[in-house]
Amino acid sequence: MDVTYRCFELDPTAERDIQDNMYEKLAKKYGMTIEQAKANTQNMVRMARNAGLEFNIDTIVLTNTFDAHRLTMFAKTKGLMKEMTERLLRAYFTDSMHIGDPATLAQLAEEVGLNREEAEQMLAGNAFADEVRADEQLAQQYRITGVPFFLINKKYALNGAKPIEMIVQALQKIIAEDEITVLNDSDSMICDDDGCEILKK
Repeated sequence: MDVTYRCFELDPTAERDIQDNMYEKLAKKYGMTIEQAKANTQNMVRMARNAGLEFNIDTIVLTNTFDAHRLTMFAKTKGLMKEMTERLLRAYFTDSMHIGDPATLAQLAEEVGLNREEAEQMLAGNAFADEVRADEQLAQQYRITGVPFFLINKKYALNGAKPIEMIVQALQKIIAEDEITVLNDSDSMICDDDGCEILKK
């Protein structure tokens, strides 16, 4: 199975430096109290913990992630998109790093095996901006409004954080439904470059 990561910004209008913490941001966005915002994140934290991940919501540094997405596209050209994506996610959710800061991004790029100077030069310009926007336009075409979102074989969708067992069950169902079904059980004729032959049952 080939997995392709796509770019998606929850808030493309976000500034690079944001003073609000995650709870304040959620409270303002959804019209809730800080306590309600904290309670609403606990399920995500529990699911992450069950998957062996550590989410430190209290200390997440909110930022604009466009340059981080450009960095993943740069990493893709070097065969390191998976590694770069995973490092960025850990930097954000676990390490509480500022992934909108170019110096931080260059450091993370170096950690996964990219050339730091090349990454710095790329981040200083507008390289890979079009690729990021193209992914975001594709998300709009599929009416994707949040993450996580899994699109399988371009026709099956799983959205939202799901338990691993549920994802496995969905994949098994998709595989079963996607198997080729022979509709006729009589003698069949198969043709290729060498001609045709009748297959007997």
